[in-house]
Amino acid sequence: MDVENIKEIIERQPNLSTALGMNFISTPDDDLCMATMTVDERNRQPFGFLSGGASLALAENVAGVGSSALCPGKICVGINVSGSHVKAVAEGDTVTALAHLVQKGRKLHVWNVEVVNSAGELISTVTVTNYVISPQKSKN
Repeated sequence: MDVENIKEIIERQPNLSTALGMNFISTPDDDLCMATMTVDERNRQPFGFLSGGASLALAENVAGVGSSALCPGKICVGINVSGSHVKAVAEGDTVTALAHLVQKGRKLHVWNVEVVNSAGELISTVTVTNYVISPQKSKN
């Protein structure tokens, strides 16, 4: 999945993706989107481990980038995010989110996202549902 156009939009102004240190990566697979994030002071809890909320944010954002890449000119927003965390990740490690498209409808996309550590061990499993919106036309 080619996400270069979406990355340009994300990098235009500060937002959650840039604040937490997410890096979106194009893949050769049309229904796979990928992102990485280093665990550091921007996304860890006070005990030095990746925050569960940051893991969910990574999953929602990578699925959103995937839906946006599939629907140029549309606005894609997360309407449901549900996850389970199964392992801690210490500061200094890098996590990778692999988002697999499960269902691509006209208005709803469902993604399964696996977040793994640098050793490839499962950290979190997350399901994301995105709503695809047509931008409002300007009334001038």
